[in-house]
Amino acid sequence: MQIVNQTIPLALRRLNYTEETIEAIVEFIGEHGHVIDAPGLKLEHYAIFDTAMGARSITPMGHVRMMAAVQPFISGAISKTVNMPEDATVDEVEEIYFEAWKMGVKALAIYRDNCKVGQPLSDAKAKKVDDIIELTAEALAELAHKPTRRRLPKSRPSRTTSFSVAGAEGYMTAGSYEDGALGEVFLKLGKQGSTLAGVMDAFSIAISIAIQYGVPLEAFVSKFVNMRFEPAGMTDDPDIRISQSIMDYIFRRLALDYLPLEQREALGIFSADERTATVAANYNAAPAADFDTDVEDAATEVAAEATAAQNAPAATAKQEVKIAHSSAELMEQITGTASDAPLCMTCGIKMRPAGSCYVCEGCGSTSGCS
Repeated sequence: MQIVNQTIPLALRRLNYTEETIEAIVEFIGEHGHVIDAPGLKLEHYAIFDTAMGARSITPMGHVRMMAAVQPFISGAISKTVNMPEDATVDEVEEIYFEAWKMGVKALAIYRDNCKVGQPLSDAKAKKVDDIIELTAEALAELAHKPTRRRLPKSRPSRTTSFSVAGAEGYMTAGSYEDGALGEVFLKLGKQGSTLAGVMDAFSIAISIAIQYGVPLEAFVSKFVNMRFEPAGMTDDPDIRISQSIMDYIFRRLALDYLPLEQREALGIFSADERTATVAANYNAAPAADFDTDVEDAATEVAAEATAAQNAPAATAKQEVKIAHSSAELMEQITGTASDAPLCMTCGIKMRPAGSCYVCEGCGSTSGCS
């Protein structure tokens, strides 16, 4: 509800407007809140009906002229503020003070729109709200496309797995969120301070940060599984008997621990129990009636093989011996214990101690100081 200032009809009568025109102008002001395009109102009279705020606000010099007109009739200064727009410049402020001085105004206060966090009056609430909503929508859209890191809590459950791939031993510690999802991976391989240990530490940090930023574990598994490089071969894990590389084993183990069966089926990764269940379900033993075997022929064949085995020279029965590629591996075979030596980054052979460092007898590479 808007109430039109009752001095407006008096001013219009003073300006010689007819009563019909005055009624139309007052009705227009009550509906729109300003005199712009009011019926019958002349353009040169718009400035008379300017207000402190709104579509047509009083110009800064209009405030100064009003104060100058009243100043001769009072002894003190006038408590009135000159309202200036938000885009007012320093030169315009200077001009206001200079003109007020010339007109004899004793004191002057200037207020620039939106120059304070909170202001008593404002005529642009709806516009500001629309601007805020628009800016908020843009910010939300930008945040929706911006990756957000989901950090792990200070105390979180973890699982440490010791593994051995072709004699290369290591440890993998996987930390998870409260819902059981993987959140970080730390790998310990080789002696602390070696090149291999440093590379694996950096690799672990990169994988952990990527997982916390939302990269799915399935993407890493699909990229690193079946990666082939030395050391490769048999492992001590009953679920993963043969591995193409350490990376192949690590991500197969992570897939078995943290990916559901539906995702692992697409990647071809199964545990030992799952493979056993699949074989038992799909491959049943053939009935005995399907085998039409002559019992006598079978017995004769077995006896012949036994005779040949007895007549074979004993010298041909040689026990398979593991080939040692370096003196470190030879000492492991003799003593039956594993030496704490890293693998060569060039050829993959276990290095031997040389002072406080290690040297590879296969290619001559060193750990950096021997």
